Amino acid sequence: MGKIKITLEDLFNLPSAVIYNPDEFKPVSSVQIDSRKIKNGSLFVAIKGENYDGHDFVKDAIRKGADSVLINSKEYKKFSSLKIPVITVDDTIVAFGNLANFWRKKLNAKVVSITGSNGKTTTKEMVATLLSEKFNVVKTEANNNNHIGVPLTIFSADEKCDVLVLEQGTNHIGEIPYSAKISEPDFALITHIGESHVEFLKNKETIYKEKSALFDAAEKNGGIILANFDDPIIKKKAGKYSSVISYGFSGNPYIKGIIKSFTKEGRTEFTVKGSKEIIKLPAYGESNAKNFLAAFVIAKLLGLTWNEIKSGTKKIKPVHGRLEVKKYKEAVVIDDTYNSSPTSIKAAYELVKKIKTFKRKIVVLGDIFELGNKSQKIHKDLSQIFTYDKNLFVLTIGEMMSNLTNELRKKNIKSIHFHFREALSLYLQYEEIENSVILVKGSRGMKMEEFVNILEKRFE
Repeated sequence: MGKIKITLEDLFNLPSAVIYNPDEFKPVSSVQIDSRKIKNGSLFVAIKGENYDGHDFVKDAIRKGADSVLINSKEYKKFSSLKIPVITVDDTIVAFGNLANFWRKKLNAKVVSITGSNGKTTTKEMVATLLSEKFNVVKTEANNNNHIGVPLTIFSADEKCDVLVLEQGTNHIGEIPYSAKISEPDFALITHIGESHVEFLKNKETIYKEKSALFDAAEKNGGIILANFDDPIIKKKAGKYSSVISYGFSGNPYIKGIIKSFTKEGRTEFTVKGSKEIIKLPAYGESNAKNFLAAFVIAKLLGLTWNEIKSGTKKIKPVHGRLEVKKYKEAVVIDDTYNSSPTSIKAAYELVKKIKTFKRKIVVLGDIFELGNKSQKIHKDLSQIFTYDKNLFVLTIGEMMSNLTNELRKKNIKSIHFHFREALSLYLQYEEIENSVILVKGSRGMKMEEFVNILEKRFE
């Protein structure tokens, strides 16, 4: 198979496109939006972001080897003297997505698209690691899961790619439908419907409607819908699709996961109904067992053997800041600081309870963001996750988390609310917190990783 390229015919099929100097156009095997990554023969797409305008870098891109550029039609006068092919469109972001869809259609690869309120990054990493035992895999890197990141990831795949694993995120209505049309998945997976981004997506039904665009796109593409039957909304809605593989740990899904036991360290021993094979997962906690089951289902559908899955499982590494367990002589620190939601707090605390290395449990929680007018109630309701335990201490920070502390005190659960970051920092540096399992968690904006750093320095 030859190199994948964007052709002149593709450009003529771009909505609203006008092509100047078309006779000079040569098919391109590289489409870039960052002038620093330009190589000879690239097409540079000038995208205007919140903090930059790609049109300011058009000439720089040309100097570095771009032999064609795609710009907004309103900007053409600035570049009308260029002798290379110039393509103008109404919106370069939309055109970038359309070009990525053309590219996706040329790939000889299966596309696995993953979204969900929790666990999508971890599941994506697990899927990619397992499939790499058998296939040439390209996956979403870093946070490239939005309307720009999904096309970028698609363009990072070439003719050698067997499987493209995409993480597709959203926090506003319309993002998943947009990126799903670009990715046209062969396999679509929603890990979970929770309350993440409820400030913008209003409620779980709206969240499902947004994320299920991935299912719709897979159905239209003749693909397979992977339905997590442990999630009541997904289970209820899955019946509308014609090609569904159900999975879960409860009820009677097509593929049923079974947790055999938890080790003293909190690691999970996993199998599936009908099999005698048992896998000890390197990832911790029940929530990661659920993520692994989703990855397992995809691996089996794509033909991996148990031995290949076992081999791949040993190579799975924790995703930084997502239930990342760090062991020290005097403590176990769980870094779950990447983000937060009620569901993920519950899952993280369940892991804390399962780790038997130390009896004492300390939970450090920062505010959950993007909850809108439900924020105060949701933070209060977090108290339902915790039951009285003389070995439990809950430390909170953030305006909303004071509501949790107040509720916990009513249940005689030891809890301290810190109004200032400095005070919590000093507490973690100097109080007697040795011989403890310590969880640190909060939304990204709370920068809870700073407290993890303090604990690392203390216990190393």
